[in-house]
Amino acid sequence: MLIAILVAYQALLIGIGLWARSRSASHDDFLIGGRRMGALVASLSYAAGASSAWSILGVTGIAYTQGISAVWLLPGTITGHIVAWFFIAPRLRRLAADRQYVTLTDFLVDGLDARERRAAIAVASAAILFCFSFYVAAQFQGAGTTLAASFDISATAAIVIGAVIILVYTCLGGFWAVSITDSLQAVVMFVAALVLPIAVLVELGGFAPIFAALEPEQLSPTGANAGLLAAGFLLGMVSIGFGPLGQPHMLNRMMALANEGALSRARLIALAWFVVVLGGMFTAGLAGHALLDHVPEPESLLFQLSEALLPALVGALLTVAVLSAVMSTADSQLLVAAGVASHDLKRANSRIYVVLVGIVAVLLALFLPETIFARVLFAWNALGATFGPLVMQRLLRRPINPTMAPVAMAAGFALTVLFYSLPDTPGDVAERALPFAVGWLILMLPARRG
Repeated sequence: MLIAILVAYQALLIGIGLWARSRSASHDDFLIGGRRMGALVASLSYAAGASSAWSILGVTGIAYTQGISAVWLLPGTITGHIVAWFFIAPRLRRLAADRQYVTLTDFLVDGLDARERRAAIAVASAAILFCFSFYVAAQFQGAGTTLAASFDISATAAIVIGAVIILVYTCLGGFWAVSITDSLQAVVMFVAALVLPIAVLVELGGFAPIFAALEPEQLSPTGANAGLLAAGFLLGMVSIGFGPLGQPHMLNRMMALANEGALSRARLIALAWFVVVLGGMFTAGLAGHALLDHVPEPESLLFQLSEALLPALVGALLTVAVLSAVMSTADSQLLVAAGVASHDLKRANSRIYVVLVGIVAVLLALFLPETIFARVLFAWNALGATFGPLVMQRLLRRPINPTMAPVAMAAGFALTVLFYSLPDTPGDVAERALPFAVGWLILMLPARRG
C-alpha cells in the first residue's frame, strides 16, 4: 500500500513538471513565473517552502526534547511571517512589477553604483549558494529519514532517490512546476498536521495526560534557564522570526503575485496554514512522552506515533506528508540557486546549476550528517541576517550608504557562521539575534553626501 501511494505521488509530481514545461518558455517564466501567480498557489507554495522538514520532523523532535519551552518557536516564527506578508509583500510586489525584478538580488542592488553593485551581488550570491547547499542537504536528509523508516533500504539510497525526483521536476518546469507541486504538498502537510494531533488527543482523552507525562524541567516555559539566561533563551527563540524577512525562496513568491487582490487573499491563507501546521506538530511532539516509552531519535517521533495510532492507509499518507515537506523547500531553493547562476552572475544555464547544487547537497547529507532542526535553523538564520536588514531598510526608504550594503550583508552572514561554530548560547540568541542587529546597525551609518 505504502509503495503504491509513494509511486503514484512521485509520478504526479513529475507529471506536473512536464505540464509546467510548456509554461516556462522564457527566462522570466522559469525563474519567477511571469509574475502572474494567484493567491492560492502563491500562499501555499510560500508556506510549504518556508516549512520544510523542520516543521514536520524538526518541530516534533524539539518539542519532545525541550517540552513546553519549545512553544516560543511558534509566536516568533508566525510574527516574522506577519511582518513579511503585511509590510514586505505589498511594497516588494509593486517594485518587482514596476522595475521587472527577477530575483531578490535585483531588488537589493537596484540603484547602487557599479562597484558596490558588483560587491553586493558577489556577497549575496555566495551567501545564497552556501546556505542553500546546507538547507537542501537537510531536506535530502529528511527524505532519507522518511524512506529509511518506511522501507528496508539504506539512508544513502533513500537520500539519492529523493534527490533525483526533486531534481527531475524542478529542471522540467521551473517556477511553475515548483509552485504547483509546493501547493499540493502544502495541502498534504496541512491534512497531516490536523489528523495526527486529533488522533493523539482522542487516544489520550485531552491535554491533561500530556502535561502529566512531562518532566518538571520540560514543564518550565524557559526550560533549565533562569534569570538572564531565561531572558536570553526567550530572545533567541523569538528571534527565529527574523528569518522570514530575508529568505529569497519565500520572498520571490511575493514578487510573483499578479495583483493586490491576490496579495490580500494570499496573506490570510498563508498565516492560517502556519498556525495549524506548527501548532499541530508541537502538540504531537509533546504527546510523545505520554504515548511512547522511549524515542532514541526524536526526529523520527512522527513515524512512531503514526504507527501506534493510525491505520495503515493514513500512516502512508503521513509519510507522503513528510516527503512533501522535504520536497517543497528543496525545490524552491534549488530554483533560487539557479537564478543566482543564470541571472545574477550570468554564468551558467539555470538547469545545470540546479543539478550542481543538488549534487553538493547530497554529498553534505551523506558525509556531514547533522540534525535536521540544527541544519535548517543555521541556514534560516544566516539568510535572514544576510538579507533581512537590507530588505527592511530599503522598504522603509531610509537612506543607505551604498558602500555599506555589501558590508552589512557580509557581516550578517559571517557572524551567523561564527556564532554557529561556537558553543551554544541560551536559545542560540547570539546566532539568531546579534548578526541581524549588527547588519542593521551597519546600514544605519550615515549615508554618503553628494
